Amino acid sequence: MTEGLTGPFLMVVEDVFRHASRGVRGVRVTGQVERGRVRAGDEVEVVGFGGGAATVPVLAVEAGGLRAAEAGAGAGAGAGAGAGTNAGVVLPEAVAGALERGQVLAEPGTVGAHRHFFADLDVLAADQGGVELRDGEPLAVYLRAATVTGTMALLKGTEVLRPLHQGSVAVALEHPVPVERGQRFAVRHAGRAVGSGTVTGLSR
Repeated sequence: MTEGLTGPFLMVVEDVFRHASRGVRGVRVTGQVERGRVRAGDEVEVVGFGGGAATVPVLAVEAGGLRAAEAGAGAGAGAGAGAGTNAGVVLPEAVAGALERGQVLAEPGTVGAHRHFFADLDVLAADQGGVELRDGEPLAVYLRAATVTGTMALLKGTEVLRPLHQGSVAVALEHPVPVERGQRFAVRHAGRAVGSGTVTGLSR
């Protein structure tokens, strides 16, 4: 996964609001700019869940609650938001029904939504909440701002993952979400945090 200030634009969708200000009507998406930059007039994709990777124009950009020239890497002081900071992007009203927390806005064609991925999973110590995890265990998977129900299949002949152990797993999610190689995620089992992992491969 591309990290840092450069690279194709990616912003996590955390909240969605109706927007009407300075003659611009639409839907305002707020969240963390993970990398890259975006300006009014750019095209972005809505990726994840039912977003269908729709490509839409950016009507306006906000930083610190104020209209800005851009959001993302390289924005000057007072003109935008740096990577890893919160920003707002105003999109057309027509996409309001397709937006929800856990999606991402991304440079078109750079991020895919997936229901299946491979990962290395680390189980917490027992005194931190770690438990034995077996093949087919139901999990709550946390990927960026998305929380998705999934199941885990153990790989390489492993029958059980015990506390403080690491193993290779295949994860199947209930809904497609934006996932990239190298991305970190967390898992909960039976309502408790049990471990975290790193995505090592993707599958549709």
